[in-house]
Amino acid sequence: MLKELYIENLVVIERATIQFSGGFNVFTGETGAGKSILINGINAILGQRVSKDIVRNGAKKAIVNALFDSLTDEAKERLTEMGIELDDDESLVLEREVSADGKSVARINGRAVPASLLREIGLKLVDIHGQHDNILLLDSNKHLEIIDSFGGLENDLVEYKALFKELQDISRDIKRLSQQSSQREIRMSFLNDVIEEISSLKIESKTEDEDIEREFDLANNSVSLLTTLRAADTLLSGSDTSDGALYELTAVKDMLNSNSDVFSDLEPLSSRLDSAVIELSDIRDELLRLSGRLDIDPNRFEFISQRRDDLIKIKKKYGPELKDVLDKLEEYSNELISLSGVFDRIDKVTKRRDELLKEVSKKAKDLSAKREQAAKRFTESVVSELRFLNMERVEMSVSFEKGKLTSNGLEKAELLISANPGEKPKPLSKIASGGELSRIMLALKCVTANKDNTPVMIFDEIDTGVSGKAAQRIGKKLSELSKNRQVLCVTHLSQIAAFSDTHFLIEKHIVNDRTSTSVTPLDFEARKAEIARIMSGEKITDATLKSAEDLLLGSKQE
Repeated sequence: MLKELYIENLVVIERATIQFSGGFNVFTGETGAGKSILINGINAILGQRVSKDIVRNGAKKAIVNALFDSLTDEAKERLTEMGIELDDDESLVLEREVSADGKSVARINGRAVPASLLREIGLKLVDIHGQHDNILLLDSNKHLEIIDSFGGLENDLVEYKALFKELQDISRDIKRLSQQSSQREIRMSFLNDVIEEISSLKIESKTEDEDIEREFDLANNSVSLLTTLRAADTLLSGSDTSDGALYELTAVKDMLNSNSDVFSDLEPLSSRLDSAVIELSDIRDELLRLSGRLDIDPNRFEFISQRRDDLIKIKKKYGPELKDVLDKLEEYSNELISLSGVFDRIDKVTKRRDELLKEVSKKAKDLSAKREQAAKRFTESVVSELRFLNMERVEMSVSFEKGKLTSNGLEKAELLISANPGEKPKPLSKIASGGELSRIMLALKCVTANKDNTPVMIFDEIDTGVSGKAAQRIGKKLSELSKNRQVLCVTHLSQIAAFSDTHFLIEKHIVNDRTSTSVTPLDFEARKAEIARIMSGEKITDATLKSAEDLLLGSKQE
């Protein structure tokens, strides 16, 4: 339950500490006294969006602090998951600070947290109903959600949505693949042509072009090279008309050698010439060997020339280097394999889609059957509550409009109501008045109260458009709700206020030309005076006070 609320510098509330009872707590006061500010303060500690405008003029910051105790097991479990430790008494403090510059700080048990965590834990602590909820009730798109919540079908819907999303994803995938099939075939044809073109060359290695180029250069220059080698051989070995360098050097060596015994200095020179003759002989032999290599086969030269041209062309198209051509061959081959596998994938996902469609359709039909059963129980329960709330001839039904599969199932739902005998049930938006909407919403809260574990319920002006007996019935119903959970209510009606266990008066004062709002718990005599004010306005008579007292005492006897 919400045990205590502390507010500081929140608009016109300079400072207030409110201690609640565990039953039915009610707030009354003149219009504009600050009742809505109180609700805004509670919204702030529940993580709702706030602005710097809520900070009291001249203050540095606004502070709202709420103390909860007797937490539900669900709330404690979620706090543990968040890493929030509870004190020995297992109390929980939610705090929100809003600075005048617009900055906001949220805390749980003194630990700074994102406002989203306040909001998350707040959903497990407090359910706030305001006039905005009445407007949402007119939105038929919310009605299916109401039925699912009442019927406890949330898990069924989650399972269905997961299957439906998978079905959507696969269907989109098939559509995309099918739309691309013509482009894919064109691409595959292109890839096949390129692969065949490169593969037909049977390229041996990434450097084959370099080897071919060297062999081509050698063959292309073989005639001139052979002439040069033969001329060199003639100069060394001689010809029919000349002796050659080797013969001449050998003769010089022999001359020096024959005179070396007379002139010993010639001996080293003779030895050196001998070495030169040996070296030149080796050179001549190597020239002869090289000349043999230059004896090029014309067929080989033609092959090399054609091969060289083919490699140059393929490099221009897919290069610039032969390595790039081979890389392109590998890349295109892999892409072709991948594209070829797409058709197998289409068959596979199409089969899965057909299986999913059957599964989703069955799940949707099961969900529809459960919704129809839940709708019957729901309308019976709501009608029972509405008749207690002085709508004695009311009839309600749920209209299901069947259609194609959607993320919510096979149908849309709309609540239909007949408030008067003889009238066919019609959509809420067409017939419900403000007072009827308030009672319908209260009836919904009553029938769904046992479906959740939210321990605190707050009603902001649930009495809109209601008076007389209907107001008294609302007060009694709120009192009944408070037997199993804590109820807070802002009201303008004496009939509702009279049923409360704890009554707070919200008053606005002018002190030193500043507006300030106070929140005061009332004892029995003060409650009489406040209820009398609500009943008759500023002029309070003994008769009005007596009526207020009778109302207070009578509410406790019901």
